[in-house]
Amino acid sequence: MVKTKQEQSSTTISPKQLMKSTKSTNTGEKEEHLWNAKDVVGYAEKILEIKLDDWQKEYIKHEGNTVVRAGRQSGKSFAESLRVALFALLNSKTSTLIIASVDRQSIELLEKVKSQIMGLAKNQIKGRPTFHKIELKNGSKIRAEPAGQTGYGLRGFTVDKLVADEAHYIPDAVFVALRPMLATTGGTLDLLSTPRGNEGFFYDCFTDEGFHKIHIMSKDCPRITDEFLEQEKRRMTKLEYCQEYEAEFLDSLMQFFPRELIESCFSEERLVNTRNFLGVDFAGHGEDPNAFASIENYKKISYIYETQTTENQKAWETVNKIISLNRQYNYKKIGVDDGGLGSPILDYMLTNNDLKRKSIGLNNAKRDIDSEGRTKQLKGIEMYSWLKIMMEQGLVKFSKRNDELIRSLTSIQYVVEKDTKNIKIHGRHDHIAEAVKRAVWLVKSKGLNIMSFC
Repeated sequence: MVKTKQEQSSTTISPKQLMKSTKSTNTGEKEEHLWNAKDVVGYAEKILEIKLDDWQKEYIKHEGNTVVRAGRQSGKSFAESLRVALFALLNSKTSTLIIASVDRQSIELLEKVKSQIMGLAKNQIKGRPTFHKIELKNGSKIRAEPAGQTGYGLRGFTVDKLVADEAHYIPDAVFVALRPMLATTGGTLDLLSTPRGNEGFFYDCFTDEGFHKIHIMSKDCPRITDEFLEQEKRRMTKLEYCQEYEAEFLDSLMQFFPRELIESCFSEERLVNTRNFLGVDFAGHGEDPNAFASIENYKKISYIYETQTTENQKAWETVNKIISLNRQYNYKKIGVDDGGLGSPILDYMLTNNDLKRKSIGLNNAKRDIDSEGRTKQLKGIEMYSWLKIMMEQGLVKFSKRNDELIRSLTSIQYVVEKDTKNIKIHGRHDHIAEAVKRAVWLVKSKGLNIMSFC
């Protein structure tokens, strides 16, 4: 935009200008106004004396669910305020709810919406707006409320548009509670935020085909100087800068298995009558599914030919599942997580005659001691490192395309702690990846050293 953000938010139109916009001309034709304008956004630019960025125009005009990740001070709140103002003015008897993680934030966005309405059609405001509510003469209402931790206080609302400001900072439980309020109206979601990490509802919406997606970086905003951004680069870490000013989800920067590497491992080959191995990841406290990864090994190449998940199973049912798979594929070895809840499950497996000579405990937290008495890295990190090395060397193949496997592997992230330099690996959807790494570890070639992945 040509004007600064402060100038944008304070632009108003005088009553005289508003009256002029509705007067008839000498030819009997009415002059252009908000309700007959062919280009509503262009008309708003003219009346408010602003110049919108191209992405802001795209965003304001788009109908339907929209998710925006934008760098700091790139104009996302201003664009949202104009989008909400136009929606309420042009669509009578609609209800819009603005939420944010804290009350102050939602109120600030509502104030910007009020400023836009004052500039476009001041006489449409009914009564006196409050900090939390604006009513229009056409019956439309706009509310602003804090989301809280669960959204419990907002249950019962029915809305046509739900706006979440800095959505990545709002707990997922809030969206679980609030999405039903759109059910009967066919309402839409506006999600806008600077990213915060690489998980959560806001993050997931960028893989949801039901959302129109916009990504804008601070450097693309003409109101932010290169000098300022260079100063920020010097004072921030690379990851901090990419998140705050380039609006990058950190998965692309901290992803342990790059998408390109995963895609390179898919193969149409399928071996038979070879050595089979099974990797198992047990569910933790019922929150995640159990995962089973079956692989076959020929010479040095391991083929992952099947992955399965089960949910809400009792421990004995999980063991029966392993027994069933073993009868089908006659595994040479079965690697399971024997940490935490997995320990008694492994003990139970060892009582079964068909499993006891095949089952091996592979604990993520176990640390080995080398010949000089030094503690080595965590076994879980070592197993993931080995899997990545084998994939890079073309020694791991996925025999058929599996979206759940892709999702699980791409969710695996690594973090290097700033002070200790220790590495932590985690993933929101890691259950299948955990099973795969154990299966591949079972056929590990002993002559190859584990190499660093950073």
